[in-house]
Amino acid sequence: MSSVPERSEIDDEYTWDLESIYATDDEWEDAYERVADRIEDLAAYEGRVTDDGETLLEVFELYEEIMREVSTVAAYARMRRDEDTTDQHYQALTARAQSLAADAQSAASFIEPELQELTREEFDAMVEAVPELETYDHYVDDVLRMKPHTRSAEVEELLADLSEVTGAAGDVYTMLSNADMEFPAVEDSEAQSASDESSGDEPRDSGGEPVRITQSNFTNLLKRPDRDFRKRVYEAYFDEWESMRNTVATAYKNSVKADVKLAQARDYDTAREAALDGPNVPVEVYDTLVDTVHDELDELHRHAELKREALGVDELRMWDLYMPLTGDEGPDVEYDRATEYVVDALEPLGEEYQSRVAEGLESNWVDVYENEGKQSGAYSGGTYDTQPFILMNYQDDIASMYTLAHELGHSMHSELTKEEQPYVYSDYEIFVAEVASTVNEALLTQHLLETVDDPEFRKHVLNEFLERVRSTLYRQTLFAEFEHEAHRLEEAGEPLTADRLDEVYRDLKATYYEPAAIDDRIAREWMRIPHFYRAFYVYQYATGMSAALAISDRIFEEGETAAEDYLAFLRRGSREYPLELLRIAGVDMSSSEPIERALGTYGDRLDEMADLLG
Repeated sequence: MSSVPERSEIDDEYTWDLESIYATDDEWEDAYERVADRIEDLAAYEGRVTDDGETLLEVFELYEEIMREVSTVAAYARMRRDEDTTDQHYQALTARAQSLAADAQSAASFIEPELQELTREEFDAMVEAVPELETYDHYVDDVLRMKPHTRSAEVEELLADLSEVTGAAGDVYTMLSNADMEFPAVEDSEAQSASDESSGDEPRDSGGEPVRITQSNFTNLLKRPDRDFRKRVYEAYFDEWESMRNTVATAYKNSVKADVKLAQARDYDTAREAALDGPNVPVEVYDTLVDTVHDELDELHRHAELKREALGVDELRMWDLYMPLTGDEGPDVEYDRATEYVVDALEPLGEEYQSRVAEGLESNWVDVYENEGKQSGAYSGGTYDTQPFILMNYQDDIASMYTLAHELGHSMHSELTKEEQPYVYSDYEIFVAEVASTVNEALLTQHLLETVDDPEFRKHVLNEFLERVRSTLYRQTLFAEFEHEAHRLEEAGEPLTADRLDEVYRDLKATYYEPAAIDDRIAREWMRIPHFYRAFYVYQYATGMSAALAISDRIFEEGETAAEDYLAFLRRGSREYPLELLRIAGVDMSSSEPIERALGTYGDRLDEMADLLG
């Protein structure tokens, strides 16, 4: 049985440097105790937050000092856990850090209700007396904006105390999907054929053994050219999810229920309205995305039909969706070569941006390869007081190279924000975060198409672009529709059973992938999406891609001026609301224009690929 390597087998140069945060777990314990003791200091300010400008400034500064250290303590524990999600020690540290964060939020829960007793004029008078308070102008504006949905200090404290409970369904799902579930091994027919010709050895893949499915390699295995193998992988993977259907449905049902109850507690009509009001994004933006994408489903259907023709099959099946239009797995791109491509692609953003990325890659920002028990997927982490950290499960392919560019976009957004903004504006909204990551992807596509001569490599780059639009703009919009409907059903009092969730998802999949054959297994795909436990999150991938393609078009057309506007946007952090920030970069996401432009580019690239394929 082939195995994913143990973490100890990975070379240090390909692992992240968490020792730069705390050299040992004992140092983490010291930091934990130190900040836990400081949390109690906040209580001294309850009831007098707005007594005068000096007191208000003291409250802001104390809160920030505490939360900066809490976030660092929590990040270290979480990333250590993610190195091996089966490690009980780091599971325990993560749980303690989560409790610490909840305690800090609970202890500070009186601050915003007391701030909301101020009028705007009273705050402006405080700024005149204490000019340092001007830094918090936008923050206070946001707090005052939320006054209709903020409860009393007592209720806010209770809601903060319950944060661990309300987030428990997501924690259960994470442990189930990453630590407890084990997917079967699948033989590929080529290996079977080879073994039949030999002396009867056990069937083996090119590595000598059957291939075990993991959360990280599943979609890669669905890119293998052997269609029978893809079908076996697909069926084995979703059959394992089927064995957990009642557990996962119960977890998701309770996650949705928590979203709805919390929205009701804050006097919102719907959970969606509550989720979008946090970053001050009108629900019309969500609806415009869905409506615009539905108007352009013909392009997705054309992509599916083109894929059917390229694969030479009578009917496109769900195990064919990840296959490239080129009909094979694509060229290998080893990690070290990928870093060169990515750094070179960032030249339009200027030498400083480019060199910062190169230095980061040499300074162990990235935890590169999959190991036993490692958290699946990829993310950019770190805090205001640490370097960036990127978790990957690199697979030596073009898709992984694009994921690296994507996560580096997040990391550089954080770096530029930290340099220019105080802590209060360092935690930018996801709505704009996905722009930074996808601009990097667009720059990589353009660079590769302009500089790589190998026609087969170019086909795979073009295919990667098409697949990323399909899986980001279209697929994430499908997800957005699914979770909107799931929450609507809960709000209408309809039970969220596994069968009902399957039905909703199957119907959406049939609409989006009309030319393909829809089977019962694909109806369970909702079970494998961890982002559903962070409600109304995924639509921002689709809006982010739309904005990013518009921004990258400006950079290609206008050069340095557009690049400077984009970098100015990155440096603003969360000092303005998301739609205002994007206007700095030259994009208006209150309209359908950026989405239409992105889908138009997708159509143009489809034309290019159709021509290449004859």
